[in-house]
Amino acid sequence: MARIGLGEWLAVTRALGSGNLLRYSDGAHRTEDFERRFAHDFGVRHVLTVNSGTSALIAAMAACGLGPGDEVLVPAYTWIATPAAAVAVGAVPVLVDIDESLTIDPHDIERKITPYTRAIVPVHMANAPCDMAAILAIAKKRNLIVIEDACQAVGVRYKDNYCGAMGDAGAYSFNAHKNINIGEGGAFVTNDDRLFARARNYHDVGVYVRGHADRYNEPDFVGMNMRVTELDGAMLGVQLTKLGPMMAALRKRRVAFARELEISSRFKISPHHDPSNAVTLTVIFDDAEDAIAFSQHPRVTRLYDNSKHVYTNWHSILNKRTFHPDMNPWKWARREIVYGDDMCQRTLDILGRTCRIALGGRLPPQLAGLVARRLARWAER
Repeated sequence: MARIGLGEWLAVTRALGSGNLLRYSDGAHRTEDFERRFAHDFGVRHVLTVNSGTSALIAAMAACGLGPGDEVLVPAYTWIATPAAAVAVGAVPVLVDIDESLTIDPHDIERKITPYTRAIVPVHMANAPCDMAAILAIAKKRNLIVIEDACQAVGVRYKDNYCGAMGDAGAYSFNAHKNINIGEGGAFVTNDDRLFARARNYHDVGVYVRGHADRYNEPDFVGMNMRVTELDGAMLGVQLTKLGPMMAALRKRRVAFARELEISSRFKISPHHDPSNAVTLTVIFDDAEDAIAFSQHPRVTRLYDNSKHVYTNWHSILNKRTFHPDMNPWKWARREIVYGDDMCQRTLDILGRTCRIALGGRLPPQLAGLVARRLARWAER
């Protein structure tokens, strides 16, 4: 996660002193300044700051017109917000296995497509990019929408692009555990003018009084309140300046760790879809018991044990429960959607055998190599 420091404190103090706390108040500019810089840095046409990554996903799905009867493909390893966003717009999530890269498996995407599939939501999980070349090719062939969930991969690159900026729309999170951290927040991005107008409308209750520069001929429709304040914009402006150096440091630490760990015969480094830009490191064992033992070391976590990201713990999704029985999207589905704890066994097997090694903090590359050598020596015992 990104650290909060004096820069954020000063930026918030200045925002408070201005008296312009509402995003759309006269004289407010901090959130808009952040959006302009973010768009430039990430190579996207439009950026809309919202109050959470979950809101960014919901706004993206609403902008793309997903709704009752639509099926949305999501990976079985992600935060529950990914499938919940589909439910929020009246669509139903269909769970797809991951592969050893810890991201959605393009082969299982092909298997899970039905005549009712409208969208794919690839999740760049824990800073690991999806195989976007394969996913975008499938979407083009099948005429499907691609909404990238880059909430856990802000600033991560996939070849010549940023995660979140390659599909029809993308979503980012800025909560306390993410690469940009303002406690809670998010952003919707797109290169499509119409999708941007629809997302902006949706995040502001469909209000018509803001004087937005261009509606791109989109009529008003009822939405939600997902707006942020200028305090958020002030912090985001500072955090954005920290993102590049943080990614560079993570890449260096990853190289230092990988150099020591790749010689082990007890495990292998998980495959990565763009190793030259890698900022995360996981290793996979042949046996789950070895992964459990390895996870006892500092800086190491077995992914299966981070249960909130494993589909078997999404009880509200698996039990198809919503706040009101008549607002249940599964009743509107065009076929019966069946869930079960054993529906994505390959995902459970991979997570049970995979450990993530923390690369964050202020660990120098030299010390990273020392820590990695200790882990490698344990593995060779």
